[in-house]
Amino acid sequence: MTAGPELDTRPEFLEDVRAGLCAERKRLSCRYLYDERGSKLFERICEQPEYYPTRLEAEILERIAPELAALFDEPPRLVELGSGSAEKTRLVIEALIARHGSLLFEPIDISRSALELSSQGLLEEFPELEVHAIASEYVAGLHALSEECEISPAPWLVAWLGSSIGNFHRTAAADFLRRLRNELRPADFLLVGVDMRKDASVLEAAYDDEAGVTRAFMKNLLLRMNRELGAEFDPDAFRYEATYDEELGRVEMHLLSERAQRVLITSLGLEVDFAAGEAVHLENSYKYSGEEIEALAKSAGFEVRRHWDDGEDRFREVLLALPKESP
Repeated sequence: MTAGPELDTRPEFLEDVRAGLCAERKRLSCRYLYDERGSKLFERICEQPEYYPTRLEAEILERIAPELAALFDEPPRLVELGSGSAEKTRLVIEALIARHGSLLFEPIDISRSALELSSQGLLEEFPELEVHAIASEYVAGLHALSEECEISPAPWLVAWLGSSIGNFHRTAAADFLRRLRNELRPADFLLVGVDMRKDASVLEAAYDDEAGVTRAFMKNLLLRMNRELGAEFDPDAFRYEATYDEELGRVEMHLLSERAQRVLITSLGLEVDFAAGEAVHLENSYKYSGEEIEALAKSAGFEVRRHWDDGEDRFREVLLALPKESP
């Protein structure tokens, strides 16, 4: 296994916190939720009965993995964006090895430690597997791999699972897909997990579970700022709220100040005032209809080759590729 250095996000963290908490409508980027404790909490979220996406996606992948493996006449390079623990990806790895005998897996994740841990487990489980891990942002990592294509011209199967596309505003999602498209070749495929539009009660329960794990996950960002930035947040002085905007098709996640308060952030030399009930935006999770998926793919220069759902169209795996050339 090879991997780049752990990315130093602290300077960017500082500036993002300053900009976000000084904005007229306060915000914090969801990317900073995933420190070591946050990543463990997110794994617990995925185990909660209300949180259906992980369970449904795993069921779909288990069913379609042999079909994905059959897309290729030779062993492909399996690339995963934001691989994390690569738990669901094991289903695809197993099918690719069963059909092709061996596999090169190239996970891309911002966390070197997460890459090392998951890669070691995969190598122990699959002796036929080679792992080339990249500690990087997604597009930069994919671009680094694309520069190796002349050396290793095997086609790619790029997996972007977990409905991570839902974290992007719809316009930004199209822009991001265009950037991915620029790194792909005609024989490559992009597999995207997409959460579908559904009833508000189902979505709000999924993002605010009864056990309070999601609440702890979101408030962990306050603890991270206390630890890394010398902030003085009292997590109990904020409450977590998740609401679904049906018109926009997104779950909106906020922390709301329980009272008027002022919080010192020592490393920024900044005191931030919060009014009672004032919201800090953390994350949106966009949901899609079938028509919206088709429009998104087309606007990004892709075509939908296939899609698979869970039987009730609550979650889809969408296979994208470059458009076929006209004869």
